This record gives sequence, C-alpha cells and structure tokens, in this order.
Amino acid sequence: MSIAPQEAPHQEASTHQQPDTPWNVIVWNDPVNLMSYVTYVFRAHFGYSTNKAKTLMLQVHNDGKAIVYTGTKETAEKHTQALHSWGLWATFERAEN
Repeated sequence: MSIAPQEAPHQEASTHQQPDTPWNVIVWNDPVNLMSYVTYVFRAHFGYSTNKAKTLMLQVHNDGKAIVYTGTKETAEKHTQALHSWGLWATFERAEN
C-alpha cells in the first residue's frame, strides 16, 4: 500500500516588512541648565556643529522643546538615557508621519 505525501498548507511568506517607525528624542526646557551647557551637551553627545547645537538650544529655550534626534526606537531610548545622565530633561516618542 502506497501513501501519497500530503502537501503542507500553502503559507505565503511575508516579504513586505514595514520599516521601523521613526522615533523622536525631545529635549525640554528646564530652569536648571544654562544655555551654554545645553549647547555643549548637543555638541559633545551628538557631535553637532556649533551652529546646529545653538539652533536646537534656542528652540528648546524659546519654544520649550526641540527634537534633537530622529531614528530607531532603540537608539532613541539610548540617547534619552544618555541625555538624562547629562542632566537634561529628555523624552522620546513615535514620530508623526
């Protein structure tokens, strides 16, 4: 007696994967840190130019917050923790599309 092999149910492999949704790191204004220190942190931590660091610092100062990094969730978490170690008030959130 011969038994014919059974076919496995057809499963379509998902070849279309969604890219990781970008996440923003936000630095918030606080009454503690000097503007010069915030500029220094942006330069030292992110490697931003003096002009970019000053622009972001002024946005934090004038608008109350600035997005200082956009990227993967894992990297956003790491930057947020690092900014906390510098003494800055930072959060991260999913970027709006």
